[in-house]
Amino acid sequence: MSDNTIVLNYQQRSLTGKKVKQLRSEGQVPIVIHDHGQDSILAQVSLKELLPVLSEAGKHHPVVLKSSGKKDITTMIKETDVEPQRQTISHVVFNSIFANQKVEAEIPIKPQYAEGNEATPAERAGLIVIEHLESVLVEALPSDLPDAIYYDAEKLVNPSDHITVGELIIPSNVEVKSDASASVVSVYEPSAIEAANNALAGSEEEVVEETAEATEGEQAASSTNEETKE
Repeated sequence: MSDNTIVLNYQQRSLTGKKVKQLRSEGQVPIVIHDHGQDSILAQVSLKELLPVLSEAGKHHPVVLKSSGKKDITTMIKETDVEPQRQTISHVVFNSIFANQKVEAEIPIKPQYAEGNEATPAERAGLIVIEHLESVLVEALPSDLPDAIYYDAEKLVNPSDHITVGELIIPSNVEVKSDASASVVSVYEPSAIEAANNALAGSEEEVVEETAEATEGEQAASSTNEETKE
């Protein structure tokens, strides 16, 4: 986790139900703070202050909630509701956490390139790299939660090369809860994507899914053959 402390100021609120529309019209967002089995705290925060907090903290970085005359509450964002028509934040739920108790969090997955590179060897050779997972579930103390989990992008060289959850670069004191065999990213021949597209006459997502299933089948068969040899 980055060293910076993310702080958000809040005020307790009395408005509930449909009346919270008044808060939103005033640039405020209703929030709920769940506090270890105690009565939930109904509060409000400034939308202007909330937006950068959501962007920086996501669901994996502690957020310290502050209110004048009250004890600070260390939390993590549990849920964010977005108003679909206006595409604005309508409600946020925070969970209170203890610094000495482990928590589960979804951590973004990112590629780690060699110095000077901005693409995988496969991409530099004209191949296509498809990411299958955007995040991974981990468990750790709040202070040990990383801002991102990385994979070695330099290992993606040839068609069918892939990286699984079990091959991610995991920091110490962090336990991965996601399936270790789940595919994170894979390499494909452009012709394979095109052929699948022509065969399916479907969307890009359908093509990627179909090609991924075929690749996983090949990978499973390869693993079985290797185990048989052993």
